Amino acid sequence: MNFDLRNLQLFVRVAELGAIGKAGAEFTLSSTNASQRIQALEVDLDVKLLNRTTRSVSLTPDGEVFLEHARRILDDVEEARTVLSYKAKSISGRLRVTASASFGRSHIVPYVPEFLREHPDLTLDLNLTDAVVDIVHQGYDLAFRIGDLAPSSLLAQKIDDNPSVLVASPDYLARSGHLLAPDDLKDHACIPFGDVRTWRLVSADGAIHDIGISGPVSVNLGNAVSEWVKAGVGIGHASLWHCGADLKSGALVRVLSDFQIFQDSKIWAVRPSGRLMHARVKAFLDFMRVKIVETNKAEYGYLLKS
Repeated sequence: MNFDLRNLQLFVRVAELGAIGKAGAEFTLSSTNASQRIQALEVDLDVKLLNRTTRSVSLTPDGEVFLEHARRILDDVEEARTVLSYKAKSISGRLRVTASASFGRSHIVPYVPEFLREHPDLTLDLNLTDAVVDIVHQGYDLAFRIGDLAPSSLLAQKIDDNPSVLVASPDYLARSGHLLAPDDLKDHACIPFGDVRTWRLVSADGAIHDIGISGPVSVNLGNAVSEWVKAGVGIGHASLWHCGADLKSGALVRVLSDFQIFQDSKIWAVRPSGRLMHARVKAFLDFMRVKIVETNKAEYGYLLKS
């Protein structure tokens, strides 16, 4: 049995997109050619992989089983190919990357010029947004995400820890009073990020405090939270990479510093499974991993010293 890796890749994309034509377009194939390739794979396996209708396709039970095997095969080939192809002196092609707006501006954008100087034949498409991007359906090679990852078929690599703290401006605390215990948050203006309305803190003895918070405004952009906190609007929950410089300058101060945020999150690099990782993706990931860790150390490393 001779598998055509291109057919395996096509099958995985058809399963992810639920459409043969759309998947085929990514491989510069017509709908007819893409369908013929899937049929050839089914003949090789002697099983039916897809249920086809005029509008959509879905996986058969055998297709569901084979999908995981196909991804595993492609991941194994990917690992071997990446090791070999990364030795090439010239890295070229288009690279599509997405990250949150605030994180991308501080940890990725400043280092893109250096990366492009090292790889002048590469084209980078960088999407910075705080919306959750479906990297599979939108065709991204790589995404940088912060926090807890939901279960998925995506391949995730930890880049760094993401410790966070509660912060306020000296002006706000002078007007509204300092906090001594987590319950005091209920009497203060807090700035929620997105739909989060509960902050979970842990005391030195391990006791967990779930505090419902409220305030005059909420927003889904980390930069906006920081700006409003510095302007004295209220108390914010911020990653150290985001507020480290302001803590160092005194523009912000920690609130309830004897308590820790429950389960600090992580900074992740995620990418689609079952898709060969080109040398350009590995080059960018390796380069940015170093820059992200160095940036975090410079921004808040002093705060972690015992």
